[in-house]
Amino acid sequence: VEVSGPDGHARLGRVAALDDELMTIEVLESTSGLTLPGASVRFFGEPLSFGLAPGILGRVFNGVGQVIDGGPPIAAIQRQRIEGLPINPVARAGPRDFIETGVTTLDLMNSLVRGQKLPIFSGGGLPHDRLAVEIASHARLRHAPGVDAGADDFVIVFAGIGVPHDSAEFFRRSLEQGGALERTALFLNLASDSSTQRLLTPRFALT
Repeated sequence: VEVSGPDGHARLGRVAALDDELMTIEVLESTSGLTLPGASVRFFGEPLSFGLAPGILGRVFNGVGQVIDGGPPIAAIQRQRIEGLPINPVARAGPRDFIETGVTTLDLMNSLVRGQKLPIFSGGGLPHDRLAVEIASHARLRHAPGVDAGADDFVIVFAGIGVPHDSAEFFRRSLEQGGALERTALFLNLASDSSTQRLLTPRFALT
């Protein structure tokens, strides 16, 4: 849904609960300036989705898939529901392409393969931002001698959840300066963003 207040600003939302008399709408953006008198709701009649195209590489999105890098909108080739579809685990291809991160502890003790998710949970004061940038900047597929590395390339989907503004800028600037941003789709949910976006950011990134 789209929720508009007296200020004229349209906010993205979704129906969280529905019964015979009441409908609960979860607003996914700031509710500052939003009051019940004068508020209106427009229904799209479809679940949340994300537009996919090669153009998402090198772009920066917020936690609900909206472009925040000042560039033009994405010319989507297809749209996919962020809830995803059930996958038969037997139909999945077996993991085989080793990803070298350059971080010895990961490469030896927690080896990654293409298609795998790598969550990094950390606390205040720990160098999680530097570790994440190091992995995203230097991750590459290992190839046998004589095999063209460019023929079997891969991309990185990077999602930062609840990060401060300075960390978000560090991620963007470091990936851009290291040349990794052009093969990365960057999702940044800031600490000042609506808390309802926290659960949706990984879904948009996985889509």
